[in-house]
Amino acid sequence: MILHLIKDTPANSSALNTCLRYARKQTDCILLSGNAVNCLLQAEVLAHLADYKIYVSQEDVAARGLTRFLKQIQQVNYSEFVALSLKYDKVISW
Repeated sequence: MILHLIKDTPANSSALNTCLRYARKQTDCILLSGNAVNCLLQAEVLAHLADYKIYVSQEDVAARGLTRFLKQIQQVNYSEFVALSLKYDKVISW
């Protein structure tokens, strides 16, 4: 069980695409933070992530004014992020 942490958009980094090659849909989850939360505004990206357990940083979503656009994605605060990092065997920051 791995928590994959993505911090940048696919336009600026290959992190998300690389992560998706290794992430297991049944056991892993992906947490988007920083500028990576912006990629969820693209239908194509949402389609690629549909089968994965996805979380977004609540603080980063709010800072970018995207709260009303990302209601369907589970948002976590910093305390919940810490709890997630303890729940999973590994955390990989891409």
